[in-house]
This record gives sequence, structure tokens and C-alpha cells, in this order.
Amino acid sequence: MRLSARNILKGKVVALTRGATTTHVKVEVVDGMVVTASITNEAADDLGLAVGIDAAAIIKASDVMIGVDA
Repeated sequence: MRLSARNILKGKVVALTRGATTTHVKVEVVDGMVVTASITNEAADDLGLAVGIDAAAIIKASDVMIGVDA
């Protein structure tokens, strides 16, 4: 598979929280760093997501915001 996104973070699924229409998927990409994605339940089912499987968080965004405490 080839993607236009350049930010591909490989890791493992550490948690799945299924809601009425969406599933929140937590992928640990390095020890202690977790990326969370909100995807449709249908997509989660189609991907066969389960805790412990290898997965990648693929990020494509035109904006990245930075915050600091003032």
C-alpha cells in the first residue's frame, strides 16, 4: 500500500472504546506515547481491530497547532 500521507506512526492497538457510531482507537507508537483516532464502527470492524494487534496511525493534516502554558 502506498499513501500520500508522510506521517505514518507504527505501533500496537492498546485500547478500543466503541460508541454508538464511532470507535476510539488508541495506538501506542513508542513507550508511553499514545495516538488516538476516532473512526466509524464499520471501519473498525472492516479492519478487524483488536487490542494487541499491530497498526499504524496515519496523519495527514494541513495544520498542526502548538500550545504552551502562558
